[in-house]
Amino acid sequence: MDTKTYKIMKNYLFNLKYVAVGALVSLASCVNDDLPEVGDLEDITGPTPFYSYSDVSSSEFDCNEVELSANYDYFFQGGTNLAVNGTMYDWTITTDEPGIDVADIELINKDLPVLEQSIAIADAAVVGIQSEIDKIEFKIPCETDPAKAAVMQAEVDALKVDLAAAEAARTPETIATIDALNEEILNLPAATLQDRELIFGFPTYGDYNVGLKVTDNLGKSTSTVSGVTVFQAVPTVPVPEIGEAGFEDADLFDKSGDGRDSWRSPSSSRWGSVFQINEDKSEAADRLPEGVQAAKFPPDGTRTGYQEIEVTPGATYVLTYFSTVDPGDNYGDITVSIINPAANSLVEAQDPANIIASRTTTNENTTQDVFSNNAITFEVGDLESVIILLTNSPGTEGRLDAFQISVKQ
Repeated sequence: MDTKTYKIMKNYLFNLKYVAVGALVSLASCVNDDLPEVGDLEDITGPTPFYSYSDVSSSEFDCNEVELSANYDYFFQGGTNLAVNGTMYDWTITTDEPGIDVADIELINKDLPVLEQSIAIADAAVVGIQSEIDKIEFKIPCETDPAKAAVMQAEVDALKVDLAAAEAARTPETIATIDALNEEILNLPAATLQDRELIFGFPTYGDYNVGLKVTDNLGKSTSTVSGVTVFQAVPTVPVPEIGEAGFEDADLFDKSGDGRDSWRSPSSSRWGSVFQINEDKSEAADRLPEGVQAAKFPPDGTRTGYQEIEVTPGATYVLTYFSTVDPGDNYGDITVSIINPAANSLVEAQDPANIIASRTTTNENTTQDVFSNNAITFEVGDLESVIILLTNSPGTEGRLDAFQISVKQ
């Protein structure tokens, strides 16, 4: 490199260094100790409040659907987008509903249900027996069959003996735990409108305006208000009873029955003869979905099962069961149908106008003695009862077992 080029490069590098130093000096001259540093900048972002809630209400009705009690309790949880800064919460409730005074709203500590549930868990044996007693005693006044009512009362009497034994068998540790939990309940602080989480016990159903104001640690606050509808308590739709649903012996209320007495039709001439019973008490009896007996429909297709059950108008139900149809060269099937009780015979039950729902399983690709699970969902409209009808076509043997029914929520 010649001397001239070297001098030019040196001057160029020197100038770059000068520009860089000058820039740093220029930036430094802008710094003022009177201004806050980055970490000291004022937080101008206020809180954004929100809340969620869940219905934890409870109610009780008698067998005539008359309301005995109702607690309109709703669990509210407040929050904010700035969880660190959201330091104070303040709830407000108003309503335009005539006849409702928001001053009657009860404030309940959020921990109360948790402690009550803990007591139930600690005293599970006693609570479980008492629950069974309550269920049966609830049904007794509604039972129109004196024989069934007598059996139910006898069950209650026996359970009360068990209850006394369970109470006497509480260990000192169990008693100490229950006492400690009850003491915690007594010492719970009263819930306030400044709690982030609490339970509102509304005096009745209706429309309410629930507001939440959140204030952060800088004194900034924001409010939100939303409409909350508290729904009227309604009776729980009872689950229908299916007699001898698993086709086992001695399964009726009085410990009688051959597994199919509940499935006999009013007239065998109009509905066909009742099905047979398939019994399996061998070591491989676990091949059956439930117990040691199943309903058996022989290959001639002449056997049926008929049972009318009570339902609640307007409800939707799910009927589940297990079925199997023997494989073979001949076609075979088995059908479970929900029939309008207006049908007066097997012929009328085959009228599409009387079929509410139906499901047929065949022996296509089946394995001997392997049961499949089936489900039928149906609406009953304004009906107060329906017929569960079991049939099969001529061909091969079919079996059914383990019926269950539930209310679709």
